[in-house]
Amino acid sequence: MPGDLSKSPGTKSLSAAFAVQATRFAEGVETPVHETCHLACEEAVTISVRGLGNYTLMCTPCDLEELAIGFAFSEGLISGRDDIIGFSVSPADPLHLGLEVIDVAGASPRNLIVTSSCGMCGSRNVERLAAGGLKVKDTLQMPALALPRIVDKMFREQSIFKKTGGTHAAGMFDKAGQLVALGQDVGRHNALDKAIGKCILTGRGPQGHGVVLSGRVSLELVAKCAQAGIEIMAAVAAPSSMGVRVAEACGITVCGFVRSNRATAFCHPWRVAGLGRKSAGVAPFPQHCPNGGLQE
Repeated sequence: MPGDLSKSPGTKSLSAAFAVQATRFAEGVETPVHETCHLACEEAVTISVRGLGNYTLMCTPCDLEELAIGFAFSEGLISGRDDIIGFSVSPADPLHLGLEVIDVAGASPRNLIVTSSCGMCGSRNVERLAAGGLKVKDTLQMPALALPRIVDKMFREQSIFKKTGGTHAAGMFDKAGQLVALGQDVGRHNALDKAIGKCILTGRGPQGHGVVLSGRVSLELVAKCAQAGIEIMAAVAAPSSMGVRVAEACGITVCGFVRSNRATAFCHPWRVAGLGRKSAGVAPFPQHCPNGGLQE
């Protein structure tokens, strides 16, 4: 498992959490309690990819090398570790990162600002994904009731959340159900990028893995998983309708409400049910839901 998640290589002066003085009020307690609380850090980090532009992400300033590489991979700027020429941190500003990569076909220069709540701001491939233009492989199967145990492992490793209560996590797991990378951040998409980046840096690559998520499954996370070749997404919360629609088209198994002794598969349940694709017994997700409701 990863080591200290509160620091990032080259940015040792940065912290994932900082202390503040707060006042706690509670019913039945006459005197407010003054206490020290820790808040998850959120900073503007700029990733300058030589020849391809600047990308400013609102994120938790830890594991920044992994974040930069995972983001570049998710955005299609690199296809793997061999595409990375160099990584650097500005001596004057530890929140300004430099990434040098080889030329990748289809990558074009642009500048983006991505907030911690929005990971889809830079995606240009929504229509292609919804049309099934990118398919993941069929190499991973996992018993559905093994997923809550993997989620529990992720929760036990969430060092920043334990301190602040204010971060998301994404944990990459392999065929054996072992966590192989963990990302933590105020942004769900940043946490996933960090987990993807850790896989790439270790030479493992994210393809053929599954991921457990601390929040909901929305479109931007499905898009990143499709790009990364991740086959199973398991989340403690619900998926969105567009998230499931795109996952269905891309061949990704999405499970929501993964907790304790349950998991709900919304598409491609055969990967977690031990069923063949044709005998899964679940109809494809509807392409359109009129007025935001369910189709009869």
